[in-house]
Amino acid sequence: MDLFSNLILGFSVALSLQNLAYCFLGVFVGTAIGVLPGVGPLVTIAVLLPLTFGLPPESAMIMLAGIYYGAAYGGSTTAILVNLPGEASAAVTCLDGYQMARQGRAGPALGIAAIGSFVAGTIGTLLIALFAPPLTKLALSFGAPEFFSLILLALTTTAVLVRGSVIKGVAVAFMGVTFGLAGIDVTSGLERFTFGLPRLMDGIEFVVVAMGLFALTEIITNLEVEEHREVFTSKVKNLWPSRDDLKRSVGPILRGTAVGSFFGILPGAGQTISSFAAYAIEKKVSRHPEKFGTGMIEGVASPESANNAASQGAFIPTLTLGIPGSAVMALMLGALMMQGITPGPRVMTSHPEIFWGLIASMWIGNLMLVILNLPLIGLWVTMLKIPYRWLFPLILTFSCVGVFAVNFSTMDIWLMVFFGVLGYVFLKLGCEAAPFILGFLLGPMLEENFRRSMLLSRGSLDIFITKPISAGLLALTALVLVMMLFPKVRRKKDQAIVEGG
Repeated sequence: MDLFSNLILGFSVALSLQNLAYCFLGVFVGTAIGVLPGVGPLVTIAVLLPLTFGLPPESAMIMLAGIYYGAAYGGSTTAILVNLPGEASAAVTCLDGYQMARQGRAGPALGIAAIGSFVAGTIGTLLIALFAPPLTKLALSFGAPEFFSLILLALTTTAVLVRGSVIKGVAVAFMGVTFGLAGIDVTSGLERFTFGLPRLMDGIEFVVVAMGLFALTEIITNLEVEEHREVFTSKVKNLWPSRDDLKRSVGPILRGTAVGSFFGILPGAGQTISSFAAYAIEKKVSRHPEKFGTGMIEGVASPESANNAASQGAFIPTLTLGIPGSAVMALMLGALMMQGITPGPRVMTSHPEIFWGLIASMWIGNLMLVILNLPLIGLWVTMLKIPYRWLFPLILTFSCVGVFAVNFSTMDIWLMVFFGVLGYVFLKLGCEAAPFILGFLLGPMLEENFRRSMLLSRGSLDIFITKPISAGLLALTALVLVMMLFPKVRRKKDQAIVEGG
């Protein structure tokens, strides 16, 4: 009965004219961003963060969430028509989707991608509604030691699952923690990591870091790549798949949804690995695995379903525990914090309209995406012709204006440039930026819970292993690190990332 009443509250919030408009805006922008190679949801959400200042918290979250799962839809369009994924997680779709387009079957490929994404998104949202409340009740029983161990597990898992070596991932994560602690120490009142700059005494703004690491770095890297696109504009017809296509896609859609839901919940795994895992599973269970990569519709249905299910599943740890599993989820939590709301399990009880309104908006958004995606294929194809050299000046302008508007400080623009260069250096060194942004966001929470634990135990570290939940989480953290010492496990992880995009 509680679930039913909570969903009624959620739909009453999501169905308001204002929130319907923001939901539509989010999924429309998200789809368009997913279509445009070289932009992506990370850049878009980072650029739009300052615009959420004046919005109600529920409207801001609904719009940003729409951009996120809308991009998961839109990325398939570029993958199928251009063999260039608009999103990293859509890279697997290129293998069979592009071949279907070359055979004149771009329409059914786009159609099954939309249907699979809708089914996966709907089931994923249902899982959030079912499993988030009990997880939140469990999280409310957590003390400082449990939260410290949980945050450490999230940071470690993210660091070891991203591209590159484990040592690089861990180093980047704790570099992010260090930058997150810049400013005045609340306990002692002393400055730390300010380098004598008065502007840093209040800490570094999350928006500045996000825009530098993602928007600016993305501009630099995309300008290095020469654009070459072959778009199958004349072959996009018969969008609704045939009866045989639908029959062959039912199993892959359901299996992809299950795989995506599982990987979406895991910190650091996310959409890219879930898409590859779903494709690999589908290839193994198929009677004709040798045909994969030649235009099999199962090779489109399964990864696209996994992609969208993972994007929905990622909200479970983010909303219930306040622990983001990916860089995009970190931006979502950053948006909440900028609204003055402390992320974590108490959001569901203290701000139920935000939590349940967001969940209800996902059902509405998934329906909007099906209505948008299929009839507007012509528009998305036209957008594919926009050269990136026309897009980057707009992104750069919005980034600078957005960063300056936060504190009206030119110092913030220089800091954004610094983090943009840092992100580019990470890229050249084979490091991912995701552990850095998670470390930056979770670092203060990690320190705060460690200090509270030390006060409770009078300085004894035993508190982390005498508490059963904390000890279990620390053991899981150690297990993740030990597993990465085995060459076979490392190779499988690297293969999944490389083949998944």
